[in-house]
Amino acid sequence: MEVLGHVNNISEYARSLKDTRLSSLRHPGEFFDYQRVSRPKDMQEYLKRASYNVRYFSANYAIVVALLAVYSLISNPLLLVALGFLIGGFLSINRFVPEPIEFNGKTITPQNLYIGLFVIGIPLLWLAAPISTFFWLVGSSGCLIGAHAGLLEPGVESEYEGLETV
Repeated sequence: MEVLGHVNNISEYARSLKDTRLSSLRHPGEFFDYQRVSRPKDMQEYLKRASYNVRYFSANYAIVVALLAVYSLISNPLLLVALGFLIGGFLSINRFVPEPIEFNGKTITPQNLYIGLFVIGIPLLWLAAPISTFFWLVGSSGCLIGAHAGLLEPGVESEYEGLETV
């Protein structure tokens, strides 16, 4: 019964994510419009473009970050194995060993299993270098998004952004 509650929470979260963030997803033709790419004349124009484009293409940039995160996991198989081991072990202990069990005359508690899981999993995770992967993700996302947002000229709709309709 508890699993169904988590599934409902996840589906509600996915639905709200779709309604809020992904509703502002811009068409790829607009996002990859190479004819609007130009060098800004100074830093002020770069910052103005970047500010507008980050707001305008925020959902597209979130997808770019998600794709880079997936790429970083795929390109670091040890990190994928370590995360799978820790998450899978945690879920398995939760599901299959909710109370202490007897094994060869010894009582094994879930806490003993968690300690064993973390004694093996944390060094494995440390070897997988998740911190460097995180900083690679931050750096590559920042460079990609910063370049796109600063080099892409805002569309015509940005000229009318501050005007009110009567």
